[in-house]
Amino acid sequence: MTTVAAAPVELDAGTAPRFPALDAMRAIGALAVLTTHVAFWSGDYGRHGFWGVTLARLDVGVALFFVLSGFLLSRPYLARSAAALPRPSTRAYLWRRFLRIVPVYVVTVVVALAFIDENSHLGAREWLTTLTMTNTFVDALPPGGLSHMWSLAVEVSFYLVLPLLMLLAAGRRGLRPARVGLVLAGMTAVTVWWHLQGSDWAEEWTGGAPAQWLPGYLTWFAAGIGLALTHVLAVRGAPHARRVLSVGRQPGACWAIAAALLLVASTPLAGPALLIAPTTAESLTKNLLYTAVGLLVVLPAVVADDRGAFARVLGHPAARRLGLTSYSLFALHLPVLHLVMWLTGWQLFGGHGVLLWLITLAGSLVVAELGYRLLEVPAMRLKRLVPAGREEPTAATTAASGTTAR
Repeated sequence: MTTVAAAPVELDAGTAPRFPALDAMRAIGALAVLTTHVAFWSGDYGRHGFWGVTLARLDVGVALFFVLSGFLLSRPYLARSAAALPRPSTRAYLWRRFLRIVPVYVVTVVVALAFIDENSHLGAREWLTTLTMTNTFVDALPPGGLSHMWSLAVEVSFYLVLPLLMLLAAGRRGLRPARVGLVLAGMTAVTVWWHLQGSDWAEEWTGGAPAQWLPGYLTWFAAGIGLALTHVLAVRGAPHARRVLSVGRQPGACWAIAAALLLVASTPLAGPALLIAPTTAESLTKNLLYTAVGLLVVLPAVVADDRGAFARVLGHPAARRLGLTSYSLFALHLPVLHLVMWLTGWQLFGGHGVLLWLITLAGSLVVAELGYRLLEVPAMRLKRLVPAGREEPTAATTAASGTTAR
């Protein structure tokens, strides 16, 4: 296998590069998830034919999150391996992931379990499994207002296995692209098997929801890791990697293809829009289509030229601010939706789609800003308690970095 030798001049391992446009990608993902949930609650999934199914497919926002995580979290490992530098500190990495996720999550859980009526009967066991993010391993259904948190549990599972994946992929003796490729192929194979057989096998011995476990979504993270590998190789001068990234210099074409694939996913090929279990073939088709959509949407933001209109739009302060608050927006929008329905007296599947979306969005933006200022920013100040070490890149872990790896 070919090894990428360290460059004579350090290009990208000492300080992490900045990707300002990626904050807007997080915002797009969060808004897509909010929109698809509002469309379900209003009944628009089944009320508007193909357009309704397309609204259902905006759950592709989760794929965007996973591709982004795969890219941003794996890139420091791959860049350091290529530069023959020590691996990032696992302790610091896990501490920062804890600070990034837990404060907002715990507040969201407490709000949902304490104030949403359908959760009033839940006892200590349910509180414990919810707070520890283990619902999907032991329960078929989540508590009210927290149905979206399965994806956060998958994300956290990925956080925990990433250091091992990077040890397998990058090793300790220099970056070998073929070795990384083998790990990515293995991740893809696991997902394919999980959709075709593994999930059904796991259902035989668990009361949880295996379809919502990490193995079913490794392809989305693998797409991000593959993009990170390509970016590291391109920065270090690999012509083939630069040619691949050059596709992202045409964002209109990339997003048009992504939109076309999303329309394909809106057909019966990718399964039903409503809460009906898809066949194994439909489930796998949807997963693979979402992998391509997520990659095509994120790629142009990774290589965005600061002088171009695309980067200026995505890098606008308003877009970046929405990206910075997007985690709180994602976490808290369903409790806000519950509150809106309670205040208005509207019934589930009772219509009012556009108005319900506007009110929920407005309320979610307010609580997201509060969550960011009162929970996320103070929590991230605690990252200094576990120093990363002198050689750890720091740009990607600051709130102002323009990346999602905070």
